[in-house]
Amino acid sequence: MKVLVCLNIPDAGVHLMKEAGLEVVKWTRDLPMVPEILNTEAKKYDALLTTSNYKIDSDFLRDNKHLKIISQYAVGYDNIDLEAAARLGIPIANAPNAMTDATADIAFGLLLAVSRKMFFMHKTIARGEWQHFRPQANLGIELKNKTLGVFGLGTIGLEFAKRCQGAYQMKILYCNRTKNQQAEKELNAKKVSFEELLTESDIVSAHCALTDETRNTFDRKAFELMKASAIFLNTARGGIHNETDLIQALKDAEIWGAGLDVTDPEPMNPDNPLLDMENVAVLPHIGSATVTARNRMSVYAAENIVACYRGEDIPYQVT
Repeated sequence: MKVLVCLNIPDAGVHLMKEAGLEVVKWTRDLPMVPEILNTEAKKYDALLTTSNYKIDSDFLRDNKHLKIISQYAVGYDNIDLEAAARLGIPIANAPNAMTDATADIAFGLLLAVSRKMFFMHKTIARGEWQHFRPQANLGIELKNKTLGVFGLGTIGLEFAKRCQGAYQMKILYCNRTKNQQAEKELNAKKVSFEELLTESDIVSAHCALTDETRNTFDRKAFELMKASAIFLNTARGGIHNETDLIQALKDAEIWGAGLDVTDPEPMNPDNPLLDMENVAVLPHIGSATVTARNRMSVYAAENIVACYRGEDIPYQVT
C-alpha cells in the first residue's frame, strides 16, 4: 500500500506505517498542497493521511474512488463529505481523544485570560500605556463558584469541566442529545435544555462537533439569552458561532467576554475587531498544539491505515 501524508505531521505515525511495510511519502513543505496538486497526487496512492486543511468533497472523492482509506489527522472531519465517501465505499477514520487534555487546557487558559483581560492588558504594556495604578480600571471577574454550561459534553468538555470544578468549585450544566452518566456521577453535572444552558450559565463553552445541526448555534438570539456577565468560549469549530453576531453581542454588552481558539473563517483577518476588544482572547487554533498530542494524533491516524492494510478492523473508523 502506498500512502500519501498530506501535511508535515510528526514522524511517529510515519515510522509506524513504514515499520508495517507500507510505502509512505510525506508532504514536507510548510504550506498545504493546493487542491489541484492534491487531486493529482492522490491518484498515485492507495491511502491518504489528511488534515482539516483539505476539503475532501464529492468531486475529489469521485476522482479518487480508488482510495482504500482516508485517515484524518484530527478529531473533527467536517471537511470530508462522509455521504459521498460511504457511497463510494471509502472508509473514513480520524484520531479521537488524542488531544483531549491539550484542548481542555486551552479552553481553561482562555477562560482565565478573558476573565482578567490578559491579552488586552499585555498589549497596553507594548503600547507604553502602563503608567500608574488605576483602582477602577480594567477590572476582571472572579471565577469561584460560578456556573459552567458545556454545549457538547464529550471527552474534551468533560476534562474542561473537571478543571473548572476542581479549581473554582463550579456548578456544571450541560446540553447534550444524550445523558453523560460519567459527568453526572463525578461532577454532579445536570443535563438541561439549550435555553436553560444559556440563561443559567456564567460561562458557556462549546465542545461539540460541527454539523449542519450545530452550525451557527451561537447566533444573535443565543447571545441575547445569555447573562450580560457571561463569558462565551469556543475551542471546537469556528462555524459553531456566528462571528458577526458575536462581535455585535460584545459591542452591545449582551455578554461580558469571549475566548476563541477557533474562528470563521480561518485564518482570521488581522483587522477583525475581536482582536482589539478588551474582554476577548483569540488564539490561532492551537488546541492540539503540544508535543504529546500531535505525536498521538500522528500515531492514531497511522494505526487506521495499518489496520486497513492488514485487513483488520479500523480502530477509529468514522464511516
